[in-house]
Amino acid sequence: MNTIRETNFHFPGQTAFYRGKVRDVYTVADMLIMVASDRISAFDHILPRAIPYKGAVLNQTATHFLNATRDICPNWLIASPDPNVAIGHRCEPVRVEMVIRGYLAGHAARTYASGLRSLCGVALPNGMKENDPFPEPIITPSTKAEEGHDEDISREDILRSGLVSEEDYLTMEKYTRALFQRGTEMAAKQGLILVDTKYEFGKKNDEIILMDEIHTPDSSRYFYAEGYAERQEKGEHQKQLSKEFVREWLMANGFQGKDGQQMPVMPDEFAQEITERYIELYETITGNTFHKDPSEHPEARIERNILNWLD
Repeated sequence: MNTIRETNFHFPGQTAFYRGKVRDVYTVADMLIMVASDRISAFDHILPRAIPYKGAVLNQTATHFLNATRDICPNWLIASPDPNVAIGHRCEPVRVEMVIRGYLAGHAARTYASGLRSLCGVALPNGMKENDPFPEPIITPSTKAEEGHDEDISREDILRSGLVSEEDYLTMEKYTRALFQRGTEMAAKQGLILVDTKYEFGKKNDEIILMDEIHTPDSSRYFYAEGYAERQEKGEHQKQLSKEFVREWLMANGFQGKDGQQMPVMPDEFAQEITERYIELYETITGNTFHKDPSEHPEARIERNILNWLD
């Protein structure tokens, strides 16, 4: 299968280019053209192997939810002229990621297991087991690093440092809770539990705008609702749809992104499993069928569709 490892386009009127962990971003006028590649990252490292169809799944999932939440807050998306492409407004990014957690999972569970009972200044109740629900969702922000690891930060430190004005932060908090509630309701209709996720915001014309992807397997964690209570009662692992299984595979093979650790070689069968689980999440959470493009040159298709849209 032909994966999209990277793109190197040159569009009319293009003024800038940026290659992120997953997306290749082209600036044309006051718009961003984001091409979702098949790169996959974990522990803030890009894995050497690209995953077939991963970019298309990511982009189409994000587009689905951005369109479904426009009544909650304005977002950056203008159009998606290709399965791997989102075109939207260029905004000034807010250097804080709004992470919201409904359950003690992932980073929060690892923090809890270390004995700490506070995360980003938020008190964590005693007596919780991994994957238990919080009494109510908690917001645990992080600073958005240009490179390397994002860092946990408290609401108080954000305001004290002036990273975000109090007015803007309160707006982001309000949007975060409302978006998570909508995502929770949409997931429940599809038999899933939205466990945790993150939102990124920017400003355009002094207005807070929702940016980037939302409710995708790269930014979110989902449990299957059926059997959740029974598995929790027995202390079993939860059946989930997210990128966490990739992190778990890396950890089992001695890699957590720390200095001196060697990135393991990914076998073909595991790369195929990642593809299948990404497609499963897209079809499960959206109710739509994922269509694989069998073309040998997806980059040519992407470039053609972008140029047609720009014309």
